[in-house]
Amino acid sequence: MESQVLAYDYPLLGAFWTVLWIFLWVLWFMLLFRIIVDIFRDDSMSGWGKAGWLILVLIIPFLGVLIYVIARGKSMGRREIEQAREQRAMMDDYIRETAGPRSHVDELDRLSRLKASGDITPAEFEQAKAKLLQ
Repeated sequence: MESQVLAYDYPLLGAFWTVLWIFLWVLWFMLLFRIIVDIFRDDSMSGWGKAGWLILVLIIPFLGVLIYVIARGKSMGRREIEQAREQRAMMDDYIRETAGPRSHVDELDRLSRLKASGDITPAEFEQAKAKLLQ
């Protein structure tokens, strides 16, 4: 008689451990790729520094990733936040450009921000405001 492999031949705890190991491997590769992207994103690091970190992370992956996270983890988070802000600003600019012409209120707001930051003088502000309100 032929033996059949049924679902109960693979215990529930075994399935749990298999799913857990798959999850941990996926998490590990996500961390590894994120670190490799961060190595190339960092503008403050020289080419030799990038090459050294990349070799360390690829040759001795577990130890290299651990050392990288300990040594550069805080700045890694800062670079991620900075990139997210830049992308947000670019998206906001794109939306403003695509949305169509600005209203007078938007232009006055922009002029007042330029005046507050010191990019234009109060006289230039008044001249641009008068031109806009005509």
